[in-house]
Amino acid sequence: MKKIFALIGPGFITAALVLGPGSLAVASKIGANYEYQLLWIMPLCVLFMGAFTVVSTRIGLASEISLLRQIHITYGRWVAIVIGVGLFLVAASFQAGNSIGAGMVFSETLAMSSTPWIIGISAIAIFLLFFKTFFKILEKVMIGMVILMLVSFMLTLVISNPDLSRLAEQFTFGIPNGSEMLTLALVASSFSIAGAFYQSYLVQEKGWTKAKSRSHEREGITGIVILGVITSTVLLVGASVLFPKGIAVNSATEMGMALEPIFGPYATKVFMLGLFAASFSSLLGNATLGGVLISDALGFGMKLESIKVRVMVMLVIVIGAMVAIVFGNLPVELIVVAQGLTVIVSPLIGLLLLLIAFGKSARKEMELGIGLKVLMILGWLILLFLAMANGYNIFIK
Repeated sequence: MKKIFALIGPGFITAALVLGPGSLAVASKIGANYEYQLLWIMPLCVLFMGAFTVVSTRIGLASEISLLRQIHITYGRWVAIVIGVGLFLVAASFQAGNSIGAGMVFSETLAMSSTPWIIGISAIAIFLLFFKTFFKILEKVMIGMVILMLVSFMLTLVISNPDLSRLAEQFTFGIPNGSEMLTLALVASSFSIAGAFYQSYLVQEKGWTKAKSRSHEREGITGIVILGVITSTVLLVGASVLFPKGIAVNSATEMGMALEPIFGPYATKVFMLGLFAASFSSLLGNATLGGVLISDALGFGMKLESIKVRVMVMLVIVIGAMVAIVFGNLPVELIVVAQGLTVIVSPLIGLLLLLIAFGKSARKEMELGIGLKVLMILGWLILLFLAMANGYNIFIK
């Protein structure tokens, strides 16, 4: 068991930092409003994110310096800073949703303000930073919470008995009218280029070596597959339980009704536990991602034991908490919008990953096959298209 957990850590951390409350909100809302019509997106997201995660793993294994440091040396300091700041802003954007989701659990359950809970949960996250074994704590929290969500939603899916014939009928690779922003948000929350980028840092923090590179890649992909399975399961449960009842999903309480087939009157409480698991695990993971990457971009280093790095991680937590407190109990729609906004930064991050992986100096080390190259290029084109579509929806439409 120790050997298994030693290997699956980074993959589960990547899955957990991507799978936040926004992912649950988006998947629930899509299932409740459009039944199975957008399920086809999930296998593609897993495929493309898996490709970028494998390449990021190879970059981390092949070099003794960080990915942003490589970008600095190859393309200049300011390019690395722009990428680091962009990733920091992506993390901060997601962090607001994580803080809101964590606070929402207690505010809706106890019918009180979410502010003290947001402050308390953020304080706990900051407190954990000061443990010397922070990475090990982070790893255990992530694995435990991902498993909790996986088991809860898989059991509910089995009990809810989705209509497989209707699912096959609606698997048409189309996008229903009015679902454009939700589609953008689903891709943003499932195909996280920031999460894939950070995989190279997790590999180096873990001390993995090239000796077992294929094994490490498989474990990284395991986390991405689990991310896809959980998100797909939430969508399926929403489609089979909430859609027939006409529940549009505008609150965490309505999302919780999806678990009624197995948990009955306790469904909402169990869902709130899963929502907290998603929020807190993603809160920790996102803050670490944003803090480490901005620190590395600014030349402060990337090691979690560094005071400067921890200060930057705290800054992400504080920003997320402040936004959550200012806006209070944001409705699910605004969490969806926040997810979609992050798509705009993604093409630049993906392009730098492509350039590093396809560069002359990396050819021997990367050993990229034709299939992996095609997946990366197609994935980047999708990110570019989504960024353009999202920009149109926000600034022009």
